[in-house]
Amino acid sequence: MRMKKFINEPTNLVGELLEGMVLAFPDKVQLSGRNIVARAWPKESGKVRLVTLGGSGHEPGLSGFVGEGMLDYSVAGGIFAAPGAPRCLEGIRSACAEGASALLIVLNHAGDVLSGNIAMEMALREGLKIKMIITHEDIAGGPNLEDRRGLVGFFPVYKVAGAAAEQGASLDACLEIAERMERNMRSLAVAVNTATHPSTGQPIFELGDDEMEIGMGQHGEAGTGRMKLKSADETAEIMLNMLLSDLQVATGEEILVLINGAGATTLMELLIVFRRVAQVLTAKKIKLIRSAVGEFITTQEQAGFQMLIARMDPELIELWDAPADAPFFVKR
Repeated sequence: MRMKKFINEPTNLVGELLEGMVLAFPDKVQLSGRNIVARAWPKESGKVRLVTLGGSGHEPGLSGFVGEGMLDYSVAGGIFAAPGAPRCLEGIRSACAEGASALLIVLNHAGDVLSGNIAMEMALREGLKIKMIITHEDIAGGPNLEDRRGLVGFFPVYKVAGAAAEQGASLDACLEIAERMERNMRSLAVAVNTATHPSTGQPIFELGDDEMEIGMGQHGEAGTGRMKLKSADETAEIMLNMLLSDLQVATGEEILVLINGAGATTLMELLIVFRRVAQVLTAKKIKLIRSAVGEFITTQEQAGFQMLIARMDPELIELWDAPADAPFFVKR
């Protein structure tokens, strides 16, 4: 089937989408350098900057979360492709200008990690004050935490570390908060339909009309296995129980739940799934302390969603509740 999208020349996709973003939100973001999204109003001198990197085509992630209380810089790559290390270094240099320190947050995907590691080596050789954290919370990657991919877990890490930085926390303190959030969260994705690559029109993967796959990666990487399509309640229960077991959540604990739409799944469906999650948590006497439902990172018209749970402590809750003002996440 022919791809139907409102685009112009495929070679201009990234530049045009970033131009559109900064034109739509001029009070929040601006372009800095080569496809680097920066805060419209830089953070006060002396405060830690947050930098991220990643492929485009997943909007609003990742550049949609540049703004007060969240990211300072987002280095955007090509469609579904990491930016190269030289551009990552350009973003780090901007973040570390005039002696500032910065925290680089990278999702665990091979290209992103490679670019991030090389950029970090170059930045440290230049004497820049920079540290890095890799998010890898997708339990479909198996028991080894280092093998797990980064999905929507970037979002709570941006939020709590960004809030700490906005409040004046040191680089070491921001890293500790980011690491605490990262090790206390787990995510899992399900897909029922594929996306197409907007530059080529080619499907990313294939699924039968009556199939779904739990454990699907951000770009259609294989999951834990295909099965017949389940109802919203059945799917929510399967995924939630897997996440609770992996994180070893006990009765009485307080957790954050995120339901992230993959791009073509409606808000109606996401809310129905969230409803069942809340019901199951109540039955298990686990406290749903905070939540968010919407689209935080997508893959074009892929149908499905990601579910994330995170164990919260009083400091993480306070940082989650702190003000933020980014194009696609505002908290007052």
